[in-house]
Amino acid sequence: MPFQPDLTYSKLDPRLSASCAPTEVLDPQWIAFNDELAEQLQLPADYRATAAGLQTFSGNQVPAWAQPTALAYAGHQFANYVPQLGDGRAVLLTEVIANNGQRYDIQLKGSGRTPYSRGGDGRSPLGPVLREYLVSEAMHHLGVPTTRALAAVATGEMVQRENALPGAILTRVAASHLRVGTAQYVLAFKQRDLLQQFADYVISRHYPQCADADDRYLALLDAVIDNQAALIAKWMSLGFIHGVMNTDNMSLSGETIDYGPCAFMEAYDPATVFSFIDRRGRYAYQNQPAIGSWNLARFAETLLPLIANGDDTDGAIAKATAAVENFESVYERYYWQQMTAKLGLTPDTANAKRLTQDYLDLMQQQQVDFTLAFRFLGDADSNRLGELFEHSEAWQAWHQRWTQVVKAEYASIDDAKTKLNRTNPAYIPRNHLVEAAIKEAIQDGSLALFNQLNQVLQMPFVEQDGSLELLQPATAEQAVPRTFCGT
Repeated sequence: MPFQPDLTYSKLDPRLSASCAPTEVLDPQWIAFNDELAEQLQLPADYRATAAGLQTFSGNQVPAWAQPTALAYAGHQFANYVPQLGDGRAVLLTEVIANNGQRYDIQLKGSGRTPYSRGGDGRSPLGPVLREYLVSEAMHHLGVPTTRALAAVATGEMVQRENALPGAILTRVAASHLRVGTAQYVLAFKQRDLLQQFADYVISRHYPQCADADDRYLALLDAVIDNQAALIAKWMSLGFIHGVMNTDNMSLSGETIDYGPCAFMEAYDPATVFSFIDRRGRYAYQNQPAIGSWNLARFAETLLPLIANGDDTDGAIAKATAAVENFESVYERYYWQQMTAKLGLTPDTANAKRLTQDYLDLMQQQQVDFTLAFRFLGDADSNRLGELFEHSEAWQAWHQRWTQVVKAEYASIDDAKTKLNRTNPAYIPRNHLVEAAIKEAIQDGSLALFNQLNQVLQMPFVEQDGSLELLQPATAEQAVPRTFCGT
């Protein structure tokens, strides 16, 4: 199939987006290019890791197939409503039909000021670009729905934050960049026709199965709730902390979007927070399901005029409320599917949920690394796992219980451990390693660690010779307890 650029969203009401060319940069240089993703998008060879590709993904030249556009949206940021946010440092180049038949956005992030910049410079420092590239690609290979990184380019210019930092641009690919905050922005116009046009677009693009439902907009709400419940359950099963779950950072497609102050938890503690700006722990690991539900309630509010269909407001509120209240049970179902699978079990296995919760409690009591506690369950012997728990009596008692359950479920313990090693990753983008790669790139101009991490994280379930040190959690001296969004 040929490359098929086809921008559809900007053909909706002009108030929802603005034509906006990227700002040229001084001296673009390649950082990384994702050939596998380019192949999926059927991107012409001329625009891959080439001179023309460098000019395109730095924003210096706009190819004929691109129609640069910044999208408008609103959002609740830490529960405070902001009526206009929008792409303040990003432009959508185009939409494209990939070789799987799905539509994707191709967006430049950090490409200069837009009509929604609100006084910002529209640029990105190098650090956040490297972080999003590594973490979003790692999430993809971990099996998490996510935006992806197509390219990263250094700009040859400095970006002024607290200090002057080298600048960079990320090319991000997403099923779309439509957010709960986008729906909030549309609702604020108080025009039912516009809201219906937007909702119908979301259905057509992401949830075509809802088109023929008796109440297509209630079906849309249910579909978004289901996708978000499944997504957050995946986050929780990996110890991932998004860090800034504002409504403008919740994608209607069900993808993880906007990797700002995100990180993966190491020592298991449900109250873990990484984001420097999350001083009250609103977006702590343990709060992510509840915040997801809160955000979905805001999305439900945007659909009320359509669910009511002009007359039954109380009925619409009741239906939407019931849908949002159902999030908890839907999430719990996905959560236990994910978490019991990490023990090689299913939620229906006798004592599986109890075993899982007891293991988490034991991990918390002994401050054991979340990723390795599950990964080492798949070892041929239990020595590495026992060392994590210092061979404590509590761990030995739990391990004996688990072994008995697994032996009853599998033909052999080896079969169970083979399955476990396909479920529990060996590698995650550990915060200290990501920060070390950023520091090396900024201070030394070297991408050696970035490239090593990028390669290893493409195969997170395989322990790779020469990279076993990348399994290990941070030492006290290496620990990076806070992350920053880089805006």
